[in-house]
Amino acid sequence: MRKTLSVVVASLLATVGFSAQSQTKWDLPTAYSPSIFHTENLVEFSKDVAKATGGKLNITVHPNASLFKAPEIKRAVQGNQAQLGEILLVNFANEDPIYELDGVPFLVSSYAGAKKLAAIQKPYLEKKLASQGMMLLFAVPWPPQGIFSNRDLKSVADMKGLKWRSYSPATAKIAELVGAQPVTIQAAEVSQAMATGVMDSMISSSATGVDTKTYEYIKKFYDNQAWIPKNAVIMNKKAFDALDEATRKALLAEAAKAEERGWKTSEAKTNEYLAAWTKNGGQVIQPSAELTKGLNEIGQKMLADYLKKAGKDGQAIIDALKK
Repeated sequence: MRKTLSVVVASLLATVGFSAQSQTKWDLPTAYSPSIFHTENLVEFSKDVAKATGGKLNITVHPNASLFKAPEIKRAVQGNQAQLGEILLVNFANEDPIYELDGVPFLVSSYAGAKKLAAIQKPYLEKKLASQGMMLLFAVPWPPQGIFSNRDLKSVADMKGLKWRSYSPATAKIAELVGAQPVTIQAAEVSQAMATGVMDSMISSSATGVDTKTYEYIKKFYDNQAWIPKNAVIMNKKAFDALDEATRKALLAEAAKAEERGWKTSEAKTNEYLAAWTKNGGQVIQPSAELTKGLNEIGQKMLADYLKKAGKDGQAIIDALKK
């Protein structure tokens, strides 16, 4: 009897040990809060992956820059400190022009245009990431970008001297061109920066405005629809290759679903965020013709600068976008 019991216990321990060994755990850091739709999409994606793989692959989402700060996430994925990570592509414009496309003002200002740009950009982005040992898993856009400021902005001249939140090279460049003072502030730090007077303006999405409760400090949102940037979920290639074939297929399938869901959610929530902004005392202002003209001129300057840096690939992307 004792021998039989020992065999049963040994068998159970072996089964538990095998189960623990066969379960893969990954980390997915993001710089954004749990309440933003991007993070909600990541959490749903992680649950879907666990279900689709029968618990073989479990992904833990770390929101609010709790595991790595926004500028650190890409390098963390490249070094396999985190197997996955969500990045804002424009944050890395200084590294390569392919990341800058999302931040060229007025290059695209509609979801249809953003989808076309994403499709054209994708193979170039995949090539760049592959050269760094990474893969593009999926990408989801933010709502169109507008300007938050308490000033009356009738022209770009009225932007001079603003304490302008800069979260990317593109937003810093805009500050330079309009004579504003760029201050580097990541999404998780926006509320504190406004409360302490470090910043008094920014160009960002209505989603960020509502999520950070910008309406408590800044009341005007100029709906410029300047550009539609994307968050991309990137993955360490060696970590992906280490998965078995069935798990890899399941992961890619759920990533495709997350991307489709994310695009639909972003577009659907745009009006919801604008309504929430108004409900909380904010104003949605349509920019004047003079302000729009001035911003368009800035966009043309930044596009010309982009093409100088991006060379033949950049020109090919812009040509394809104009077709």
